[in-house]
Amino acid sequence: MFDSVGWGEILVLIIAGLFILGPERLPEAASWLAKSVRKVREFATGAREQLREEMGPEFDQLRKPLEDLRGLRNFDPKRVVTQHLFDGDADPLGLKGITNGSSTPANGSNGYTVSQPAPEPLKPGERPPIDPDAT
Repeated sequence: MFDSVGWGEILVLIIAGLFILGPERLPEAASWLAKSVRKVREFATGAREQLREEMGPEFDQLRKPLEDLRGLRNFDPKRVVTQHLFDGDADPLGLKGITNGSSTPANGSNGYTVSQPAPEPLKPGERPPIDPDAT
């Protein structure tokens, strides 16, 4: 229920409560809030158990579509398409070995072996070496 509330938000609420209620009434308000939350949880658990007893095995059939809907919260289209098209291969094109914009794959990726590293870029004013086989 409160999974997304972090320690920073809790600290802000405590400080705001301290200013609004004052140090005298803050412990009473905190205990009242804790009791209220506990009661709401007990009511929810009781209602769930009562539904389970009355519906029997149909209750689990009712929960299944709700759990499927809960799974849609984490829906990632890229992951789903990759999973269906490439059988879950995270790198179907072998692009993980490519770095720094180079089109040469790294050793061992995608079944190719690189025989030599890419040459260093030319410095300003430097000419490329002449290939004797080109003439």
